[in-house]
Amino acid sequence: MTTSPADSPDHAAGRVRRRALVAGSVGNLIEWYEFGVYGFFATIIAANFFTPDGGSELEGLVKTYASFGIAFFFRPVGAAVFGRVGDRIGRRPTLILVLLLMTGATTLIGALPTYDTLGAAAPWLLTLLRILQGLSAGGEFGGAVSIMTEFAPPGRRGLYGAWQSFTVALGLLAGAGAAALSATVMSEESLGDWGWRVPFLLTLPIGLVALWLRLRLEETPAFRAAAGSQATAAADGEATTAPDPVAPPTGPERVATPREVAGAVVLGAARIMGWAAAGYTFLVVMPSYLQATLNATFQQALVATVVANAGFALSILPAGLLSDRIGRRPVMLTGAVLVVVLAFPLLHVVQQPDGSAFTQGVAVFVAGVVVGLMAGPGPAMLAEMFPTRVRYTGLGLAYALSNAVFSGCAGLIVTEVVKRTGEVDIPAYYTAVTCAVSVLALLTPRAQDRHGAPRGRARAADGNQRQEETPCG
Repeated sequence: MTTSPADSPDHAAGRVRRRALVAGSVGNLIEWYEFGVYGFFATIIAANFFTPDGGSELEGLVKTYASFGIAFFFRPVGAAVFGRVGDRIGRRPTLILVLLLMTGATTLIGALPTYDTLGAAAPWLLTLLRILQGLSAGGEFGGAVSIMTEFAPPGRRGLYGAWQSFTVALGLLAGAGAAALSATVMSEESLGDWGWRVPFLLTLPIGLVALWLRLRLEETPAFRAAAGSQATAAADGEATTAPDPVAPPTGPERVATPREVAGAVVLGAARIMGWAAAGYTFLVVMPSYLQATLNATFQQALVATVVANAGFALSILPAGLLSDRIGRRPVMLTGAVLVVVLAFPLLHVVQQPDGSAFTQGVAVFVAGVVVGLMAGPGPAMLAEMFPTRVRYTGLGLAYALSNAVFSGCAGLIVTEVVKRTGEVDIPAYYTAVTCAVSVLALLTPRAQDRHGAPRGRARAADGNQRQEETPCG
C-alpha cells in the first residue's frame, strides 16, 4: 500500500508548521490592530475621556499618551508572569489565556462610557483596560515567537520569526483602514460621538477566530523535548538537558545562569531599541503629530500612516529571509544606520507645506521600509539568544522592556517635548538617537568570544542558515 503525498510525514509536518505560523501570529495582529486604532483615534479619545470641558489639543494628547504609555510599562510584568508560565507548562495553554485577556480588554474599551456619562471614573477605567492589554501584550510576544521559531524548518527561522513583525504591520494597517473607513462613511460628529467604538468592538469576532486557531495548535517540539529531558534527568538525578532545536547545534543545552539571562535581556532590549522607537514614531504616533503640529487633516494623517505601514509591511519578510542567508545583525544594522542617516531629511520632506503629495508619500514609505529591516530579523535574533527553558520569558522581557520605554513613551515624549519647546524636529532626534544606541548594541562582541569558545561553533548552521548568536550570547 502506497502513501499519498498528502499523508506523507513531510506534508503533515508542513501542515503543523503552517498552523503554528498562523496561530502564533494572529494574536499579535489583534494586539497591534488595537494599539493602532488607539493611536489613530488618540485625538478623539482625548476629547471623550481626558478633556471633556475643552483644553488644548496637545494637553489632551499628553494625557491620552500617558494612559497609552502605562499599558506599555505593564508589558514587562506580563512578559515575566506569562513567560514563566509558558516556560513551565507550555506555549499553547499560555497563549490561549493571553488571547482571551487581550480580546476581552479591547472589546470592553469599545463599550466603555465616556467622561460625560461616567464622570472622572471613565479615564481611570480606560487606563485599567489599557493595563490589562499591556499585561496580555507582554505575554503574547515571547510565546508567539517561541512557537514560530521552534516550529520553523531548518534555515528558515528568520523568515518564520519575521511573520510576527509582519502581523504588526497587518494589524496597524487594519487599524488604519478601520479608522479611515469610519472617518469616510461617518460625519465628524458621529465619529467623535460613537463611531470610534466600532473598530474596538470588531476585535471580538476576530478574537473568536484566533481562539479557534490556537485551540488546534500543538505544543512545540523544543518544549516537549526540554520538558521530557527535565523529567528524565529529575528521575535519574542528573543535570543533563536536551539539545535546543533553535540554538546552534553545540551539543546538549546548558542551563543558563540568572546573570547570563539578565545580561541577554538587557542586550536584546538595546538591540531592538531603535526598532521600537522608530517603529512607533513613524507608524503610530505620526497621525497625531501631523494633526497637532503641522495642522494636517485627520484623513491626510491617516493616508500618510497607511503609506508608511505599507513600506514597513513590504520589507519585513524579505528582511527576515535575507537574515537567514547573511545573518541577523547585518540586516538589522543596515536598518538602524539608515534611520540615523535619514531621520531628519525624511521628516523635513513631510514638513514642507508646499511639497508634493508624491514626494511626501515616498518619504513616509521609505521610513516604513527601513524600520522593516530591523523588524524582520528581530524576533529570530531574540529567540536565538535564549535556551528553551527560559526562551518565552527571556525574549518576551527583552521585547517588552524595550517597547515599554521606547514605544509606549514615544507619543508622550514627542508630544510633550514639542509642546514645551516648539521644536518640530523632535521625532527625528528621538529616532536617530535610539537607533544609534541600537547600532552600538548590535556591534557588541558575542558572549562566546568573551568566554573563549571557538568562533566556528557559533557559526554552525542548520541548512543554509548562518547563526549570529548562541543562547544567552
